[in-house]
Amino acid sequence: MSEQKTRPEDTAKAICALDLVKGLPSGVKAHVISLARVDVLPGGVSVLTQGAQAQRAYAVLVGAVRIRQIGSDGAQALMRMIAPGEMFGTVALFTEGYYPADAETAMPSHIASWSKADFLALTMNHPQIAINIIGMVGQRLANVQNRLREMATQSAEQRIAHALLMLVEQSGAVQAETGVICVPLRRRDVAELAGTTLHTASRVLTAWEKAGLLARSRQMLAVRDASRLRRIAQGELS
Repeated sequence: MSEQKTRPEDTAKAICALDLVKGLPSGVKAHVISLARVDVLPGGVSVLTQGAQAQRAYAVLVGAVRIRQIGSDGAQALMRMIAPGEMFGTVALFTEGYYPADAETAMPSHIASWSKADFLALTMNHPQIAINIIGMVGQRLANVQNRLREMATQSAEQRIAHALLMLVEQSGAVQAETGVICVPLRRRDVAELAGTTLHTASRVLTAWEKAGLLARSRQMLAVRDASRLRRIAQGELS
């Protein structure tokens, strides 16, 4: 991992935006910042490996990270894209002690991390941090439940629409009814997030691009009509 330095004021601002430190006094936030290591990484670099012993908790400050899980049969699935302001690799510090998935940078990224010892000490010494972590885990669980429901009850087109809307929301780059997914997005990524085949995802995305619902530029995907995409997700349009 690179040990390049980022501007301290930028790092501090990004860490203060994490849900991890929500509601904490400024002095405690400063302590959390002082314990963080920040790595500046190119795209396509492994941050943590499935099955490895959990040693650090991570957060994306800039860029994005793909979370991919490999089954016992060797099949891979993209579980989630981690956007700026989100944590990953934390639950394993409190559970079985091994990372449940691979994490790889999807683009040049700044990744903050805390050692297991420091992270557990922060949790024990500051109950608000523990409450914040429970909130983050609860939100992730709700997202998993929603995906399971979508897989069981919705068409591939609906699931693809939901995946794109989720990515736009994560990117936070929404203006009126348009939004840009600020992550290099492969069709394979969309297929795996939506639980469908690459062929189906490619067919649907191509049709939506031709219809003007989506636009692609330099591997970035832009949603041109979020209202229509929401109606597709809800099953009102095909």
